[in-house]
Amino acid sequence: MNVRRAAAVFVTLALGFPVAAGPLGDFATKAYEATKRANGGSVSEADIGSALREALAKGASSAVKQLGSADGYWQNPRFKIPLPKSLAKSDALLRSLGAGPRLDELHLSMNRAAESAVPVAAEVFSGAIKQMTLTDVRAILDGAPDAATQYFRTSSSDTLLTRFKPIVAGITAKTGLAQQYKRVLASAGPLAATLGAPDLDTYVAQKALDGLFLRVADEEKAIRENPAARTSALLKKVFAK
Repeated sequence: MNVRRAAAVFVTLALGFPVAAGPLGDFATKAYEATKRANGGSVSEADIGSALREALAKGASSAVKQLGSADGYWQNPRFKIPLPKSLAKSDALLRSLGAGPRLDELHLSMNRAAESAVPVAAEVFSGAIKQMTLTDVRAILDGAPDAATQYFRTSSSDTLLTRFKPIVAGITAKTGLAQQYKRVLASAGPLAATLGAPDLDTYVAQKALDGLFLRVADEEKAIRENPAARTSALLKKVFAK
């Protein structure tokens, strides 16, 4: 098997084939060994773990940087936080009653609060990456296309939500967002009450978190599928361009 073919096999392996069990286990083992030979035996388990951690750190950093900046949520339809259903369902009524400007201001402020909260995720993600074991690494490499994102969800969601909420709450209190929310709800009358009104701080924090994981999933997909996204020597070496 020549170097190029061995590298191609390892790309396939890295993108999700099982490495230890099942009908493809023997194939995966041989592919890994062939890739090691093609690289002069230099691709070790440590290299694989380091490369994956580097890839996850890069993806998480990019996601946090994008969403944690001005308009990170607000200007992107995929990440833009919608108004709670209790308001969205009564949007036309509220605007007919002259509450349009307040509704628009509320909507923008919610997204601004999310953008302000996201940067704290960098530290949380960094901690999750440092705690990864070799078992975690293999589970991500051998798992679903979003296995790394799911690892972050499992290991970081509770901490992130806990960290996000005080930041969102501080912004809503400072800007009067909570009070504005209540006033807009009051404008909708019984209609809003029947739809249910969520706690605004929790709602914004959870939606910010959902958007962040969606963006992390984008980065994971790029690392798995796009050679151009492997920007360091280690990533190119392990993912075998």
